[in-house]
Amino acid sequence: PGPGLPFLPGCAIKDPTKTSFHRSQTLDFKNGYAFSRLPREGVGGDTLFANQLSQDELDDLCTKGSTLTYGQVRRSAPSSFTPAFVAYDKKVLKFDAYFQEEVAISAEEHYRIRQVGIYYYLEDDSMCVIEPKVKNSGLVQGKLMRRHRVPKNEQGDYYHWKDLNLGIDLTMYGRTYRLVNCDSFTKVFLESQGIEVNPPEEMVSDPYTEQRRTPVQKPSVPTGPDPFRQFLTYDTKVLRFYAIWDDTNCAFGDHHPCVIHYFLADDTVEVREVHRRNDGRDPFPVLMRRQRIPKIFADKNKNFPSCVLEITDHEVQEWYSPKDFAVGKSITLLGRTFLIYDCDKFTQDFYREKYGITEFQPVDVNKKPTEKAPQVIPPYNGFGIPEDSLQNCLSLFPKPPRKDIIKMLENNLKVLRYQVALESPVPEDKNRRFILSYFLSDDTIGIYEPPVRNSGIPGGKYLKRTKVTKPGSTPENPIYYEPSDFTIGSTIEVFGHRFVITDADEYVLNYLERNAESFPAATLQSIRDHFRPRQVVVETASSGFPKKDLDDLIVEVQKELKLHHEPFNTRKFHEAFHHFDTEGSGFLDKTRFLNVCDRFHVPTNTILLKKLIDYCSCGEDKVNYRDFLLAFPS
Repeated sequence: PGPGLPFLPGCAIKDPTKTSFHRSQTLDFKNGYAFSRLPREGVGGDTLFANQLSQDELDDLCTKGSTLTYGQVRRSAPSSFTPAFVAYDKKVLKFDAYFQEEVAISAEEHYRIRQVGIYYYLEDDSMCVIEPKVKNSGLVQGKLMRRHRVPKNEQGDYYHWKDLNLGIDLTMYGRTYRLVNCDSFTKVFLESQGIEVNPPEEMVSDPYTEQRRTPVQKPSVPTGPDPFRQFLTYDTKVLRFYAIWDDTNCAFGDHHPCVIHYFLADDTVEVREVHRRNDGRDPFPVLMRRQRIPKIFADKNKNFPSCVLEITDHEVQEWYSPKDFAVGKSITLLGRTFLIYDCDKFTQDFYREKYGITEFQPVDVNKKPTEKAPQVIPPYNGFGIPEDSLQNCLSLFPKPPRKDIIKMLENNLKVLRYQVALESPVPEDKNRRFILSYFLSDDTIGIYEPPVRNSGIPGGKYLKRTKVTKPGSTPENPIYYEPSDFTIGSTIEVFGHRFVITDADEYVLNYLERNAESFPAATLQSIRDHFRPRQVVVETASSGFPKKDLDDLIVEVQKELKLHHEPFNTRKFHEAFHHFDTEGSGFLDKTRFLNVCDRFHVPTNTILLKKLIDYCSCGEDKVNYRDFLLAFPS
């Protein structure tokens, strides 16, 4: 309420700026310790100046002396209240104790002593029991009783720190603990509270644990051999030998690399096969399981079923021992003979210390590479080209021979054509003419015979496209015909048939001149000499008759033929000229040329015929009948 107003209903003024009406916090922690302080703010957040002294007031208190007061003495303010959970925070009483636990399932111990620690927390009077964990004890250890207030009796009372002391029995939940000792803080605290602490007692140890800790007396060594001494001495110690099992005597046998393990602990032997990738065998690593292998059998009855019953010491006179194994020695194990060619370092050290053996030279068991027999190529049988037939000798599935793709692309559709005549003693073959085509893309040759009517010989393909070898070349080193071998007048032998080159295409001359650096000069000169008379005729004809006049002349001759009433057999006219041209040069003597024209009675104007003959004449005694026949198409 405001000043001068009574604190009555209706006289109070509410301050809208005040929204917090809680009491200030007086309990706090500093550096891990709990302490209490006076509130600085009241309800509503107002500052309490009553709990704060100014600097002047503090100075007056320091300098002001005591004065005599009259009347009743003012009582001093009560001391500040400190809760128990603040005063006893993090203060714990620790007692060392033990309890006895009955063991009913063991013949060696009837009870066991378990040492524990009992902790009493002063802040909330709670207790817990913790047993230190022992490794491999087989017991559930750690916190045996969680932290809580432990009931003391059935009336609802709880244990208090006043009930705890040394040398007493403390029963909690049916289990009696004997308190034997405590730490220094516990002792000081109990004495400060007026409790006389009993003297500490000695911690009782578990008898069975003490019995296990006492050293075991070694029994006296018997006079005979100890059956377990070998196992304890040589346990996990194995001799390793590298061996080869030769199984080549059997069908599909082979040399099998193996590893022989000799276990020194029980004198057993194990054989493992070393598998390689893609060796074609089943991946079973163990060839012989681990077992004792007999070396010499004792005399036994022939009817004894040794293949069925297990072999014991009574049937075996001697077992295999480490002295039976050595590098370079062959050893028979269960019917299989193994050649030991090497061993590991531990095995060498064992034999060096045990038997004094120092020589461990490995045996070379690597297969010596067999000399590869030279492959004999059978003679060429004449079918196909030698390269194609050779593939049948090199592979089970023959592949076509590799081709020069670059050459094929560069020389595609490039063909050199020659006219050849057949050399034969048969009279009918004397006038036969053939067209020899040389394909530059793959160096093959094809021969075609133009059909001649009423000759009695069917024309057509004489030789399909194939490579042709030169005479004298061998199938192992074939030598094929090349463009440089084709000259005018040269003889070409094709599979036993001899052909003489009599003429060539103009493309041959043009190709040889464009690539003169790739061909001999004699070949190019031969083609040039053959085409020189034709060039003279062309030059002569072109000088006397322009091309336009020549075309007009041919057109007029063809008109004369069409106006003639009787048909003119131009086919026979062509065949007659080819018949008299035995060399196939395209030229005839002028006298013979005129005789052929007179015999067929060419139905045309004499003046036109004379002009055409003058145009086709080459000199005074030769006529190019091929140019002449352009006016008489067949």
